[in-house]
Amino acid sequence: MSRIYLNAFDMACVGHQSPGLWRHPEDQGHRYTDLEYWVDLARTLDQGGFDALFLADVLGVYDVYQGSRDAAVADAAQFPVNDPTLAISAMAAVTGQLGFGVTVSLTYEQPYALARRLSTLDHLTKGRVAWNIVTSYLDSAARNLGLGTQIPHDERYEIAEEYLEVCYRLWESSWEDGAVLRDAERGVFTDPAKVHDIGHAGKYFTVPGPFLCEPSPQRTPVLFQAGASPRGVRFAAAHAEAVFVSGPTPRVVRRSVDALRGAAAERGRDPRSIKVFTMLTPIVGETAAEAAEKLAGYRRLVSVPGAFALFGGWTGVDLAELAVDEPLSYADRDANRSALASFTTADPDRAWTPRDLAEFIGIGGRGPVVAGSPAQVADELERWVAEADVDGFNLAYATTPGTFADFARLVVPELRARGRVPEHPGTGTLREKLSGGGPRLPADHPGAGYRR
Repeated sequence: MSRIYLNAFDMACVGHQSPGLWRHPEDQGHRYTDLEYWVDLARTLDQGGFDALFLADVLGVYDVYQGSRDAAVADAAQFPVNDPTLAISAMAAVTGQLGFGVTVSLTYEQPYALARRLSTLDHLTKGRVAWNIVTSYLDSAARNLGLGTQIPHDERYEIAEEYLEVCYRLWESSWEDGAVLRDAERGVFTDPAKVHDIGHAGKYFTVPGPFLCEPSPQRTPVLFQAGASPRGVRFAAAHAEAVFVSGPTPRVVRRSVDALRGAAAERGRDPRSIKVFTMLTPIVGETAAEAAEKLAGYRRLVSVPGAFALFGGWTGVDLAELAVDEPLSYADRDANRSALASFTTADPDRAWTPRDLAEFIGIGGRGPVVAGSPAQVADELERWVAEADVDGFNLAYATTPGTFADFARLVVPELRARGRVPEHPGTGTLREKLSGGGPRLPADHPGAGYRR
């Protein structure tokens, strides 16, 4: 039996993927500004068998629906939202094994600064950090961060290619192994001969170096990527160690997975070395009837305007322009192309209307909802692994931390009994946990080619 990897999917905001559910009396999303909320959540996940907490992020407000931000603001649909990186060190201090995947956009931050921040987190977590590499998709972010409009989709990936080259040089080649001596007798903490300028002068970035940080446990953090457009797949095939995909059915997700693994093989990488996670929202009860009752209660609280606000931000499509039962069609936009494709071209046998989308997105966003007893939820996870060829799940919540706590209490023991989740997760860095290898980038990864 192959191992199933489990990430909790959250965001430093009130409502992440289930618009309107912040109104549920058990939901604690409003405590996103409270450090104790994050510390308690990390303990729950660490003790409950999760591999990582995967933190999403956006740098703008969802303002496509009705040409306004009002729906997102009123419903707290990923707004307000805080920086996802700042609570990680506190969470790491109270956990022993939990990894932390953090989404940081490279479009609005210089690689020299971001590389330092991620290295710092890798030090403070003892090598439990992953970077989810995104290029951002919201025009509102571009306007507020110094650009008149969003950089075109494929050009963002060209920038990302050079960005990663700079980061690899900083993380892998600026400091030699053994550069830090701590030689008190000679008065030499670091050997100057083993710290090097990187001398990067490219189209988008000029970074002479040297890197400010000594090597962290993983040097390069684990690299996640979440783009499923053709250009995003090529980028992931080159750089990603783990990929986050989303889709409503295993059939839709399988197309993305096959494309990714095929592209990785063409680049000479082991296609199975890339761990693929898909999004899913588990609603679990002691019995199927209890889970169904929970789900029915959640559905009564779904905000349709909030769901449409999220969809507009993801895809650039204003559903207010369509009749409620008018099928959605695909058109290239500079937003998140894979999000739109998953509801249009990815499944030619399904035509999605705004009515369908509101019901689907209302709980769990772009991923499916699975409701049932522990055995039924475990069965469905195993079906997705088999049919979609995924390695694990980014588990979204209906209510927080309740969805995660229920899953840890009820489903994880079932998965352990089936040999899908280890009883005692191994020690070491996040990369070691995910790959079974060492803490450093594997030899077939392009970043490894920058080592001295």
